[in-house]
Amino acid sequence: MNIRKIKNGEFDKVFEILKDSFPKEEYRTYEEQKKLLDNPFYTIYVLPNSEDKGITAFIAVWQFENFAYVEHFAVSSHHRNKNLGSKILNEVAKMLSCPLCLEVELPETDNAKRRIEFYKRNGFFYNDYKYFQPPFHKGKSPIPLAIMTYKGSIDKDEFEKIKAVLYREVYNI
Repeated sequence: MNIRKIKNGEFDKVFEILKDSFPKEEYRTYEEQKKLLDNPFYTIYVLPNSEDKGITAFIAVWQFENFAYVEHFAVSSHHRNKNLGSKILNEVAKMLSCPLCLEVELPETDNAKRRIEFYKRNGFFYNDYKYFQPPFHKGKSPIPLAIMTYKGSIDKDEFEKIKAVLYREVYNI
């Protein structure tokens, strides 16, 4: 699998997949999202599509001292349901070789339950601690989510440490 870091000129393609895959409340504006590429903790990995020189999938990761946080992960709508998501997730987990975490919606809808089950099948554990994603846009409310961790669950102290890093480094609060 040819997963690599994003190259100059590919951000627009990634942002299109992001907009197609996530509710507007769950990502920054184009300018804010692109500016993250200057942050040393933040990297976007892509799976290029050699057929049309597009992007098949991407995974945006914040790599901190003790763990990596998967902020966004999406497969282009034209390439979904081909088991690519599992392959990409496992490949990136091997590349990073550190504990991983990510946010998921609470299991209140069929889509959210399906997403959680996907991550569980790929080695993630659902940690049932109260967590809110701070809003990306002024005037919006925090979003109740859950933290999933790769290769094992975490205790309350570990959860609080992860939450503190995310709030400080990712959400600037």
